[in-house]
Amino acid sequence: MKQLWGLALLLISQQAISVEALSVKKVTQGIYVHFGEHQLPNTHNHGAIANIGFIVGEKCVAVIDSGGNPEQGMALKKIIQQTTQTPICYVINTHVHPDHVYGNSAFKTKGVKFIGHHKLARAMAARSQFYLDRAAEQLDIKLTAEDVILPTIEVKDTLILDLGNRELTLTAHPSAHTDNDLSIYDKQSNTLWLSDLLFRQHIPVLDGSLNGWLAELEKLEKNNYRYVIPGHGAVITDWKNSLQPQKRYLTLLRDEIRQYLKQGKFLEDAIENIGYSEAKRWKLFNQFHRKNITSAFAELEWEE
Repeated sequence: MKQLWGLALLLISQQAISVEALSVKKVTQGIYVHFGEHQLPNTHNHGAIANIGFIVGEKCVAVIDSGGNPEQGMALKKIIQQTTQTPICYVINTHVHPDHVYGNSAFKTKGVKFIGHHKLARAMAARSQFYLDRAAEQLDIKLTAEDVILPTIEVKDTLILDLGNRELTLTAHPSAHTDNDLSIYDKQSNTLWLSDLLFRQHIPVLDGSLNGWLAELEKLEKNNYRYVIPGHGAVITDWKNSLQPQKRYLTLLRDEIRQYLKQGKFLEDAIENIGYSEAKRWKLFNQFHRKNITSAFAELEWEE
């Protein structure tokens, strides 16, 4: 009887693992990524749509974004524990959006420090109630205030983390995709984890500054990286070429909106006419393009 009961427990355990399993890809030694699907957050994916993962050093593991819900965060934690015996020391949140931060509570244990842009805490505080109120209806998940884990370490310019013979440089960027974007550079492998400062296949989503975003891309384009990990889409091994689609789209928005403003045209005209030559180049174009125009128009109409 005990053997049967033990077998039942084993089967239940195996079933749970299969249900909660999170696939990760080893990009290079010590760097692992789970790639999200190009979908809107909904009640089927529960907000788990972004690229998330971790970097392993000799002494510490750094989690890079924790996922779109606590269950995904727990699944990521299990994968880390199955991959390495090295303890998790840091959870780095690259920006405020829910698909990157709502797995945080899975990692809230003694010894784990949460790191973010110096404007992240303010952004999370400002938006958290809105996100929490809609989580059940839009994502079919239950979130509480305890799932809003603010950074305990804030990055104002750059911060060096030593994971044990593995040095990470965290950079707080000016307003771009959001006003709280953080990137992670792994010196050992020459890998830049850019998160949502870079989109592939998925249309870029503007929630910060169009001019600022283009300026940051201009700076980053001057550098050479072996690997670049976007927030959505596949890993990049040809950095400067792969950057061009996003630059083209954002530049097109800027230039065409500026032209409309010079001609005295209104937002409604811009929404109906600007940027549609890009429609077939991007997934989720119809869901985000008009919002991008609205955000960019509001910014550019105040240019001198």
